[in-house]
Amino acid sequence: MTQLAVADPVADGTGRGEAQYTAPVSDATPEDGLDPEDQKIITLARSTRARVAASEGAAVRDETGRTYTAAAVALPSLRLSALRLAVAMAVSSGAESLEAAAVVSDSAPGPGDLAAVRDIGPNAPVFHAGPDGRLRATIAP
Repeated sequence: MTQLAVADPVADGTGRGEAQYTAPVSDATPEDGLDPEDQKIITLARSTRARVAASEGAAVRDETGRTYTAAAVALPSLRLSALRLAVAMAVSSGAESLEAAAVVSDSAPGPGDLAAVRDIGPNAPVFHAGPDGRLRATIAP
């Protein structure tokens, strides 16, 4: 389990915000059969979702190990799933292929989301985790 240090400048009395405790960021564990890099993208997707209180968060890892994160966008004139946006960010940054993708959401990724991943990562697994960070499914190519 990845830990996030939370600073409280008032409670520690220093005014510097030194970490006072750690809180779990993701419940994905090695028992889920994930390697640390796959756990990392689930954690990144989960934190991105939480940061903006979005319905879903996603992260993708490219062929060089760089990660790209995104949250779902729901504007009157623009609607994008987190996974499609993360793929678009990777492509617009020059990624040539994807090694893996993760989405944190109450519902499973749709066919269009999976198609976006397959366009640039035909062999990339897609990890679906719930809002609690627990792995719900691994969608193999």
